[in-house]
Amino acid sequence: MQHIVVVGGGFAGVATAHELDRSSKRHGIRVTLINRQNYMLFTPMLPEVASGSLDMRDIAQPLRAGLHAGQFELGDAIGIDQTARTISLRHPLTHECKAVEYDELVLALGSTSSTLGIPGVEKFTLALDTIADAIQIRNRVLGALEVAAKTEDLIERDRLLRFVVVGGGFTGVEAAGELRGFLGSVLKYYSEIEPSAVELVLVESGHELLAHLPSKFGKSAAASLSRRGVRINLGDSVAAADGHGLELKNGTRFESRTIVWSAGVEPAPLVKNLGLETNEHGAVKVNGDFSVRGAQHLWAVGDCAAVPRPKGGTYAPLAQNATREGPLLARNILASLKGRATRNFRYKELGQMASLGDRQAVAELPGGRMLSGKPAWILWRAYYLSRLPGWNRKARVAMDWSLEMVFSRGVGRLPLIEESATSFEESHALSG
Repeated sequence: MQHIVVVGGGFAGVATAHELDRSSKRHGIRVTLINRQNYMLFTPMLPEVASGSLDMRDIAQPLRAGLHAGQFELGDAIGIDQTARTISLRHPLTHECKAVEYDELVLALGSTSSTLGIPGVEKFTLALDTIADAIQIRNRVLGALEVAAKTEDLIERDRLLRFVVVGGGFTGVEAAGELRGFLGSVLKYYSEIEPSAVELVLVESGHELLAHLPSKFGKSAAASLSRRGVRINLGDSVAAADGHGLELKNGTRFESRTIVWSAGVEPAPLVKNLGLETNEHGAVKVNGDFSVRGAQHLWAVGDCAAVPRPKGGTYAPLAQNATREGPLLARNILASLKGRATRNFRYKELGQMASLGDRQAVAELPGGRMLSGKPAWILWRAYYLSRLPGWNRKARVAMDWSLEMVFSRGVGRLPLIEESATSFEESHALSG
């Protein structure tokens, strides 16, 4: 019985594993899904966990529950022996190591935040990749408000009440919008703090937000955020970060104790150590059918793969691409096992959306048309609600959203429930 191993529990890995799992009995294969967490994180909704709009459990889908004939293995992938066809794993809880044999191996390792080699970023800023990251950001914001409400040091108070988000892509824009809404909701509990003393800054090195979309989308997002008091700084890169703030290459400095970093992504660390051919962004080069160039019995999909477009370039690392890549990859693996021809991936993106907080959003419709404001926000929520796995999870998220429209968000600082492997080093005691 052929053993197919899928490494990575994100959108692409889960889509691949589920398609193989459904076909396992018919094709006589065995499927194992490996991930360092026992759940799939619905990352598009992560900023809403950071802002308190959603409960963290609502965006975590248990991986074991999604497999029927297949198996799930909890483990960190630490190495691959292509000759012996084994993958080495380290258990994240017991730290025990083992080797798993495979006949076909799928790399769906995803991506993680990149510090871009900028001094101080790793130590003094916060990523937004995991549930622990989201809780840490929320705790940092509430901790800053608690300390600012009592301190008599005006300089430190100014630092505490300035929140900086770096990166004008989808994650940065959505994080800024959600944090603006969160601050507006909880400031009423801090009578010692004047709302005008609180500043939220969005820093983007390019000359517009949402650069992957037509210019009008970035302008609309900037206008919406600006109207709600977000200060947008465009056109200059970060030079360094430290415990007191952020400095740009033009000399501008933002004093801040809370810096959220979403300025760049890179493939998971293991990709760098495999000796495979990669592109300028570090993604594994694959053929149109997801087979890894220069390797046998090895496939790559999702954010860690540079999947070629028919007319040149590569597909963007988007959830909608990943969920459609997975089923085709599964069918290609099954075809290759039977000596049949595989198919190249072809997909026209449906459009993209960004939530801006406070019931505002921008959405790209077919034909390059733009929808903005509350209608786009309703579309954003309807679409992502439909993409959540399981009716129980859909119901919980819908309930959370309904309650959030009526009641204020909580101001309790939550203990971290897990240690994040993707967060940058904790920079400040406020995160504890």
